[in-house]
Amino acid sequence: MTDTAIRVIFVEDDEDVRIGCRQALELAGFEVEAFASVEAARPRVQAGQPLLVLCDVRLPGTSGLDWQRELQALDAELPVILITGHGDIAMAVQAMQEGTYDFIGKPFASDHLVSVVRRAADKRRLALQVRALREQLEQRQGIEATLLGRSPAMERLRQRVLALAATSADVVIYGETGTGKELVARCLHDHGPRRKANFVALNCGGLPENLAETELFGHEAGAFTGAQRVRVGKFEHAHGGTLFLDEIESMPMSVQVKLLRALQERSIERIGSNKPIAVDCRVVAASKEDLKLMAEQQRFRADLYYRIGVAFIELPPLRERREDIPLLFEHFSLAAQQRFQRAAPPLTPAQAATLMSHAWPGNVRELRNVAERHVLGLAGDDLPGSEGAPPAASGATLATQLEHVERTLIADALRRQRGDVVATAQALGIGKQTLYDKLKRLGLRAEEFR
Repeated sequence: MTDTAIRVIFVEDDEDVRIGCRQALELAGFEVEAFASVEAARPRVQAGQPLLVLCDVRLPGTSGLDWQRELQALDAELPVILITGHGDIAMAVQAMQEGTYDFIGKPFASDHLVSVVRRAADKRRLALQVRALREQLEQRQGIEATLLGRSPAMERLRQRVLALAATSADVVIYGETGTGKELVARCLHDHGPRRKANFVALNCGGLPENLAETELFGHEAGAFTGAQRVRVGKFEHAHGGTLFLDEIESMPMSVQVKLLRALQERSIERIGSNKPIAVDCRVVAASKEDLKLMAEQQRFRADLYYRIGVAFIELPPLRERREDIPLLFEHFSLAAQQRFQRAAPPLTPAQAATLMSHAWPGNVRELRNVAERHVLGLAGDDLPGSEGAPPAASGATLATQLEHVERTLIADALRRQRGDVVATAQALGIGKQTLYDKLKRLGLRAEEFR
């Protein structure tokens, strides 16, 4: 959620009601512009602005219902709340069907009015955030269109990928499951001089030992039972391009020996052949585990580690770059809408808060799954994090939930920046004074994180 203030455009011809409602809303913290007619208010409403409309139905000149239709055509996501003193249920039903956000019947209590307006403001704020994210996604080019994220960690990652892409150095990519190791490997290929040749991927995890050698080096016809024709291996197919070995920590030891020889000599021999074949490919390996530690524990060949461990890229887990969650969720939602040919249901502020506070053990892959389920209407209230959310986030008001999310985000950022307020403000994309204000309001002390 952003901190954008949502203005209220209020239209009511009864002066006493207009003054009373305006005071109630201003006491609740809203900026209110009040008018006696639609004609006077109309110039103050523009598409895409941080505002909502609160309007009486029965007005001199243009009625509230007619203006609602006009506003719907101007900005379909603009929340319009209509007020009537006539208890016209048929009119209320018609207005809701035509896109009115809510309907309030006179007389009404001021706390009810404030509650309805606050919910509408939350919806408008979220809609504007989504719109801004869509514009950012459309404007991204090059590596920024692939490795999405506004966090400092992602900016550093993009810079490192581009720097290594220009070289032919072998690379090891470290990262938890679902952090996008293959995506980074493809970026290394696509943004380097080998991009016109093949990018060849092989997942070493669970690959039987008797098939691993064939997959890597290929075989000649008649090399073994069932080998009826020549097969080109992954190494040979990647000639001139990139060979990506995912989950290399799972590669059998016997195959590691042959991989090391192929890397050292830059040539391979198909099974059943004594003829060496020169190969020129860049090897990019990915692992969930520390290969150096595995080598020290004799679970991975040390000589192979030192051969492929020329350059390293470490991918940050999603929980360490929470500021990227809204952008990624919107990206995956847009892709899912196009794939499934259906519009996504609106994401409620409470659901957005849940997404921001979840630990994301499955990282970006888990987030993509949730976005697709959301587009299909399968997520409902069963969004990740709800089962493990603290009491303040699971059964409290929206304001309390958002405050919990904000406190978590700021605390995580302070921890990463070792209590440096200036660096934390830059990482969060807010001003230093704004961060000081938030620390005071949330009861956080920067020195506790040093």
